[in-house]
Amino acid sequence: MTEFSFEITHVCAQSGARTGILHTPHGDVLTPMFMPVGTLATVKFLSPEEIEEIQAGVILANTYHLWLRPGEQIVKAAGGLHKFMNVKNPILTDSGGFQVFSLADSRKITEEGVTFKNHLNGDTMFLSPEKAIQVQNDLGADIIMSFDECPPYPATHEYMKKSVERTLRWAQRGKDAHSNPKQALFGIVQGGEFKDLREYSAKSLVEMDFPGYSIGGTSVGETKETLYKMIDYAIKYLPLNKPRYLMGVGSTDAILEGVLRGVDMFDCVLPTRIARHGTLMTSTGRLNIRNAKNEQDFGPIDVECDCYTCKNFSRAYLRHLIRCDEGLGQRLLSIHNLRFLIKLTEDVRIAINEDRFQDFKDEYFKKHHLNSINSKGF
Repeated sequence: MTEFSFEITHVCAQSGARTGILHTPHGDVLTPMFMPVGTLATVKFLSPEEIEEIQAGVILANTYHLWLRPGEQIVKAAGGLHKFMNVKNPILTDSGGFQVFSLADSRKITEEGVTFKNHLNGDTMFLSPEKAIQVQNDLGADIIMSFDECPPYPATHEYMKKSVERTLRWAQRGKDAHSNPKQALFGIVQGGEFKDLREYSAKSLVEMDFPGYSIGGTSVGETKETLYKMIDYAIKYLPLNKPRYLMGVGSTDAILEGVLRGVDMFDCVLPTRIARHGTLMTSTGRLNIRNAKNEQDFGPIDVECDCYTCKNFSRAYLRHLIRCDEGLGQRLLSIHNLRFLIKLTEDVRIAINEDRFQDFKDEYFKKHHLNSINSKGF
């Protein structure tokens, strides 16, 4: 890899948390960071200009869904995802594995790959490690993911062991098939809640020498306590000089706990999904904009927030939009929630660079009446 690299810029003397810079073909991004999810090559309701305004770094797109619609060849013919979407940000694509394995009733796993039913029209389809990489090569994201099995939770040790071993073989096959030197291919650590399997998966992937590593199999129904164990069991075996990405995690408490453990990258559909239903993340906790108390509240969502929504619109107006099912309401709430998490990671970076991240985390948890385990994280 000549166009992707990662450097650590500071390690917090108080906590051991770190800041860094991801160097990508589409620009540098500071870490730790939260990455908005743009499943179908769009962050729902947000324009490219609004993505830039909320100061997003990397954004995500979904390989499985783009493979089905419009097809990777259409995106390739358009000049890749960046031109297709008209975004300047670095882009990360997942492998499609999570989506395929969520189709539990219609998929069959073999050594070669996974046969499943297209959820749109019922057609039988087949996804292999090689195909997953080929699709991502054609999509042209800056960072791409290995094809892995995301097993259900809970799973037995016996099942998980076989799954990890197969996923590791798939990782090597995907690495061998990877043909775009401008893209960084990450390995994905699996192993469920089992310490020995997380260690085995992490060590085996490190031997394959990927430019970055993800911790997968999280946010699949486990408790926060189990989630943090999953991170602990894997991260100690990952290289210090390469980025660590915790997949599918977007609650404030889990982000802060992840940073404390050395995670650099986070993503989740949570902020936009709950926004579309009227729920907001604020500096004082969760807010349901539909509540009657907001009917005549002409102040912003959050006086501490610097987003476009909070600068320009009142709770009363936003409540009206959401109750009337207006698209503008869902758009404005999505802008706020995404900016809230991105601003949180900005504050995290400042605290790390000032060697006070443990104090920052403790104060945040105290303010929000959170604990380290099983909190809602708003």
